[in-house]
Amino acid sequence: MPRILVVDDAKTMRDTLKDLLIPQGFEVVEAENGEQGLEMMAAHAIDLVISDLNMPGMDGLTMCGHIKTQGYTTPIFMLTTQTSPELKAQAKTCGVLAWIVKPHKDDVLLQGIRKVLKMT
Repeated sequence: MPRILVVDDAKTMRDTLKDLLIPQGFEVVEAENGEQGLEMMAAHAIDLVISDLNMPGMDGLTMCGHIKTQGYTTPIFMLTTQTSPELKAQAKTCGVLAWIVKPHKDDVLLQGIRKVLKMT
């Protein structure tokens, strides 16, 4: 069962993603911010990260940079309200594969996850 790390400071968003992903056969690990996200990366075998951009403490881009520099090759999706081309470019250099603008479309997100995890 693929394990997805959901990193978002909003519990409602984490719950929404869990409600979407678990019935589709994914295991979900949660974190409230980038620091916790890095802890979960170290504690679990993670197949995909879905992270918010703006969070207190360590933001999503900083966390993604740490994930990359620590040698992880885990695919990362950024789920955010931001549409800045500069942020998207910075995210690409940190290893972010998909930039998904909130509110997301469930079918598009699931299709992207399945494609990246080679489940299609």
